[in-house]
Amino acid sequence: MSWYSLLVLLVAAERLVELVVARRNAAWSLARGGTEHGRGHYPPMVLLHKALLVGCLVEPAVMARPFVPALGVPMLLLVVAAQALRWWCIVSLGPRWNTRVIVVPGLPLVTRGPYRWLRHPNYLAVVVEGAALPLVHSAWLTAGAFTALNLWLLGVRIRCEEAALGGAVPAVAR
Repeated sequence: MSWYSLLVLLVAAERLVELVVARRNAAWSLARGGTEHGRGHYPPMVLLHKALLVGCLVEPAVMARPFVPALGVPMLLLVVAAQALRWWCIVSLGPRWNTRVIVVPGLPLVTRGPYRWLRHPNYLAVVVEGAALPLVHSAWLTAGAFTALNLWLLGVRIRCEEAALGGAVPAVAR
């Protein structure tokens, strides 16, 4: 197994940990009267993220993509930074973080951590990781396809979240 395959498998394992956290947090939110929004876009989102990981493994092997250090090393650093940002988001939101859109009535918007400066920092992490992870090993087709589809899907997702939150804007962002 190559080091890049191991990296992709580690990202996949991290995603499984995220799903465990998300399930626990969904139960917490639903037990407090939370309502899920946007169920229709969730399955395509899951499929797209699985396809990213598969593409990262398949494209370099099938297309004989080389590891180009001048590209791969900076992209690897971006992957690590994206993971750090994602977990900062998870910790900052605590039990309210989820892979689904579940809103608990009466809870104020979180304005700590990266949410102090960005409205949707977790999606920044997703965008960076989705472009950078394939480019670590020159899988530019996977990076391009994922990025294009992900940007469209994130547009759907962000509109869903904004509608679910009622357009509320945190005090620090006003």
